[in-house]
Amino acid sequence: MSLTDKTKPTDVSLNTDLYELTMAQGFWESGMVDAQANFNAFFRDNPFGGGFAIACGIGQVPELVENFRFDDEDIAYLSSLKAPGGGAMFKQGFLDYLRDFRMHVDVWAIPEGDIAFPREPMIRVQGPVIDCQLLETALLNLVNFQTLVATKAARVVRAAEGRPVSDFGLRRAQGPDGGLAVARASYIAGCSSTSNILAGKLYGIPVFGTHAHSWVMAFPTELDAFRAFAKSSPKNCCLLLDTYDVYQGIENAITVAKEMEAEGERLSAIRIDSGDLAKLSKAARKAFDEAGLPYIKISVSNDLDEYLVQSLLAQGAPIDSFGVGTKLATCDPQPSLGGVYKLSAIRTQFDEDWDPVMKISEQGYKRTIPGIQHIKRFYDIDDCPTGDMIIDDSVSEGESNVIQDILDAYSTMALPGTPRELMQHIVHDGVRTCEPPSITESRDRCRYALMHLDPTIRRFLNPQTYPVGLELGLAKFRGKLAQEERSGSGRN
Repeated sequence: MSLTDKTKPTDVSLNTDLYELTMAQGFWESGMVDAQANFNAFFRDNPFGGGFAIACGIGQVPELVENFRFDDEDIAYLSSLKAPGGGAMFKQGFLDYLRDFRMHVDVWAIPEGDIAFPREPMIRVQGPVIDCQLLETALLNLVNFQTLVATKAARVVRAAEGRPVSDFGLRRAQGPDGGLAVARASYIAGCSSTSNILAGKLYGIPVFGTHAHSWVMAFPTELDAFRAFAKSSPKNCCLLLDTYDVYQGIENAITVAKEMEAEGERLSAIRIDSGDLAKLSKAARKAFDEAGLPYIKISVSNDLDEYLVQSLLAQGAPIDSFGVGTKLATCDPQPSLGGVYKLSAIRTQFDEDWDPVMKISEQGYKRTIPGIQHIKRFYDIDDCPTGDMIIDDSVSEGESNVIQDILDAYSTMALPGTPRELMQHIVHDGVRTCEPPSITESRDRCRYALMHLDPTIRRFLNPQTYPVGLELGLAKFRGKLAQEERSGSGRN
């Protein structure tokens, strides 16, 4: 597909791994079309060595479900695929089944922009086993990256201590879709703007940008370039100072600022994109103030992340805003969230009881949680979260505030405060239950959630572990099921 081609909304159905379709065909041929499944999407560890993650991408899940279908072109492509052993990979009867396919799942999820923690279900999908299986890859592709970006952006925004942070990552992002995801997720997490024009159009995100080094190099002198840009964009004039020499750039910016004042305009800002940003920003601030230009803002860029931003401000750098690109768009130093999608219950018919299932695994930390789970988050009197309880109502021991650690059966604790249901029902029978929150609503939710999260959990280095555990009835049931699986009895 060339860059000028546009994908169709229905192309989400082929945005998947091949094994999702081979398994779907297997379920179809095994007579499991009416079988029901329950899957949980979650991650096992907080990204970046931090204490939390920001749930993001969830606002787009209802649209994904509603558009999940196979048109004639999709069916023709699938019918052309050959099995390694010879013959068609997909049977005609299964392709006919896909031709009329529509999603009939229900989806519950943590609200977009809220805080999520390891091993608790960020999204729960329930419905026909074929539908649930087909949704896996596209759902994880949508949510994993945006959650990772939003978490990275939240850390950078926190380090900036209220100063605007702009997403400059489009040219370093993993393709056009990656660039859009970065802009959307970083804005939800608190970034003030993006350089990505398409993201501005699609999502209503404020856009920001002025000129590059090439502008300065295209003119005989830096001063000529600055004057030309001030004339062209007097209401959006931020001059880039480090093409040749920052100190000379400061003097040229002062000259242009004075000339703009004479025309009734103001130089809004300068940007420094290389060198010792703390030292150079201090020099610029001093020169502008002495020249009677205290209103000129100072912006910096150049491979910034939360640690460098924090360091610059700790050094007293008089920086007013930050442009963060590569390390935000690529989520340096962690390129993947590692989110997974695991089956937790199955039943052969819609009206039967659920049969909880559990992955034991050779590695203990990969052990899953069985059953139909939801989350109660406990809050103190100041609306600050104190811990999360994962519950399966069918095995619950009743009202309690005691949880058992997911990885340590000997560790329990009581959660203070009042519980509230965390997960929301966002899709019913393949149709959204309501309009998804706007990007602004998700952004406001993220800001509120982070503001109320304990600072010891928000901090970058050695954060405290937020309590997440199993309701005691679920913990006992999980232990019993694990023993049965180990003994070889399995499901009956």
